[in-house]
Amino acid sequence: MTMALPAGGSRGRRALLWVATHALAVALAVMFLAPLVFMALTAVMSDRQALSGSLWPTEWHWENFRRVFSGDMVRWTVNSLVYATLATVLGLVSSVPAAYALARFRFRGRKLALVLVVSMMMLPPQVTMVPLYIVWARFHLTGTLWPLILPNLFGDAFSIFLLRQFLMTIPREYADAARVDGCGELRTMLRVVLPMARPAIAAVALFQFFYCWNDYFGPLVYAQPENWTLAVGVASFRAAHHVEWNLTMAATLLAAAPVIVVFFLAQRVFVQGVTLTGVKG
Repeated sequence: MTMALPAGGSRGRRALLWVATHALAVALAVMFLAPLVFMALTAVMSDRQALSGSLWPTEWHWENFRRVFSGDMVRWTVNSLVYATLATVLGLVSSVPAAYALARFRFRGRKLALVLVVSMMMLPPQVTMVPLYIVWARFHLTGTLWPLILPNLFGDAFSIFLLRQFLMTIPREYADAARVDGCGELRTMLRVVLPMARPAIAAVALFQFFYCWNDYFGPLVYAQPENWTLAVGVASFRAAHHVEWNLTMAATLLAAAPVIVVFFLAQRVFVQGVTLTGVKG
């Protein structure tokens, strides 16, 4: 004779089994989420409590976000949006044709061109900073964000390489069928190949947007204070409010929130674009 287990006990056993199976993933999730939770809780504390060892707010000061998100912070946010959006759009417009040519065209020096693209990925930006600064200074563009936006018209090495690897996995029969139907090379790329490469394009766009949004070195070198982005602005804000950790955490949370939201909204297509990128040569 067997006794039936209570429904609650069965659910509890399944929950424990799930936790045991995913223990490593749970531990990693807690490790990555803990700083964000600490930052969010500190952001709504009072000035005095933020300097204490308390981890939970005794009073919730939501006005900290209003105090932070005003004046310079609004301008820095707009600058970051302009910089990241324009750089991402221009980078895609220039990188997609280059990647398509490296993946589909057979021409002399094709492998050398690919080697040059890969070698550009290994070149630190600090190496070319001085000569590039002199060039942009002669065009009277220093002090603005244009020296960081305009170079994307010539493509990004990482974006070209990632897109090229993905395009190599798309069967050539699709493009051949389009040519048989009378499509030219440009129309074949726009109407046939690129719709199939949307996951890779989305992944490249997110990589580029996140890089520009978090870029600190470039705006610090080229831009004047009125053209600073959030990365530089938050560092300046922290220096000015170095004892007001609640305001510093609120500013940091506001700077990190947009990229977190964008990633979670596009997480599925981003992961798909990265995992489907082949290594076919």
